[in-house]
Amino acid sequence: MSGVRLGVGWQSPATMHRLAFAAIFAVSMVYAGLVAIFSADMVHRLWGTMATCGYLLALVVVLAWRKPRGTDLAIALSFAGGLVVPLAWMAAHAIEQPEVWVVIQSGKSLLHHGTPYAPAAVLDSTTNPNAYNPYLPLMALFGLPNAIFGSGVLTDPRIWFGVVFLAAFWLALRRGGARDPARWTMLLAGSPVIALELAIGGTDVPLVAFLCLGFAYLWQPHPVLAGLALGIGSGMKDTAWPAAVVALALLAAKDGKRAAGAFALTALAVVAVCVGPFATDPKSLLDNTILFPLGLAHVTSEAVSPLPGHLIAQTGHLGHTIVVAALVAVGLAVAVSLVFRPPRTVPRAVILLGAALTLMFLLAPSTRFGYFIYPETLAVWLVATVAGRSGQDTCFTPDPGAPPANGRTRWRTSFASRPAA
Repeated sequence: MSGVRLGVGWQSPATMHRLAFAAIFAVSMVYAGLVAIFSADMVHRLWGTMATCGYLLALVVVLAWRKPRGTDLAIALSFAGGLVVPLAWMAAHAIEQPEVWVVIQSGKSLLHHGTPYAPAAVLDSTTNPNAYNPYLPLMALFGLPNAIFGSGVLTDPRIWFGVVFLAAFWLALRRGGARDPARWTMLLAGSPVIALELAIGGTDVPLVAFLCLGFAYLWQPHPVLAGLALGIGSGMKDTAWPAAVVALALLAAKDGKRAAGAFALTALAVVAVCVGPFATDPKSLLDNTILFPLGLAHVTSEAVSPLPGHLIAQTGHLGHTIVVAALVAVGLAVAVSLVFRPPRTVPRAVILLGAALTLMFLLAPSTRFGYFIYPETLAVWLVATVAGRSGQDTCFTPDPGAPPANGRTRWRTSFASRPAA
C-alpha cells in the first residue's frame, strides 16, 4: 500500500527539487542573519555576518543557474561563506570560545606533564571554570599541534576538528549506503548545523561524525569496526556513551550475543587504552569529566542557555537536584526501553538515540544550544543513508496487525534496505 516516502530526490543534493534545495540556503541565511543581529556573543555575531553573505550568494546561484553546475557552485559558496572564511579568519586572529583554549591547554599539559588534567589540588583552589577539562583524553590530541609547533592557523584545534569531521562523516555516509557522500558532507559542513559550532568552538563536531560512523558499520553489520568508531568517540567525550549503549542493544536484538560481545569488547578496549593511563589520579579525572559537567564541582560551568534544565537548576539547590534526578530518570527510561523493546533496525536505533540526547540536553544543568548538533547531524546522516539505500526509503503504511484505535488506523514505519553499493 502506498505511503509517504523519502523519494529519489533525497538521494543526493543534486537530485533535490530546486525549491527544496533553495529553501536550505534561505533558512540558513535567515538563521545566520538573526545570529548576527540578536546574539549577545561577539564571536557568534561575527560568524553570522560572514555566513549570511555566503548563504545569500548560494541562494542566488540556486535560483539563477540550472543543475548540476548551479548545485555544486551553491554548495561551494555555502561551504566557503559559512565555514571556511569565518573559521580561517577566527583562527588567524585567535578569536574563539573558551573550549578551544581548554583543548589547547590540555594538549600542552599532556605533552609536558603526561596528563591532560589539572591535579585535584589545583582545581580545589581555583575559581576559573576554564581550569577544568571536561573532555576525555582523546580530545587532548587536537591540542597537540599547538603545543608542539606553537600558535597558528594550521595548529588551531578547530582546523583538525574540521578535517576529522569531513573524513569521518564522508566515510559514515559511504559505508551507510548514501549516494553522493561528498556533496552531502560539503552541504552539511557548510550549514549552520556544523559551520557555526566548528567556527567558534567545535569540540562536538568530530565526535558526532564518529557516532554516525559507528552506526554506519551496523548496517552490514561490522561489530568490531562499529566498536572501534564508537570507542574513539567515547574516548573524546562522555556524550558518546549513550550511543554505545544503544548500539549494543541493537546488535544484541538484531545479530545476537556474539556480535554484541565483539562490539562491547572492542569499544571497552579502546576506552580503556585512552582513559586507563590517566586513572592513576581518579579524583582529578572525576572532578574534571563528571562532577564539573554535572554542576557538582565548587566552580560552575559557563555553558548556559535558556533551556529547562539550566533554568530549573538556577533556582537553587533543590532545582539542581531536580534536574539531576530528571536526567537519571531519562537514562533509566531509555535503559528500560532498550531491555524490553530494543531497536532492531539502524534507523530505529538512531531515532531513539536522537530523542534521548535531545531530552538529556534539554534537562542538563550546564548546556548550550550547540549540543543539539548531535540529533541534527544524526538526522541528516539517517535521511541521506536511508534515501541512498532504497528508492522507496521510508514508508509509513497501515499496520495490518494492529486493530483500529478509536476508529483510527494505526501506522507502522518500515525501512527498506539493501547492501551499500
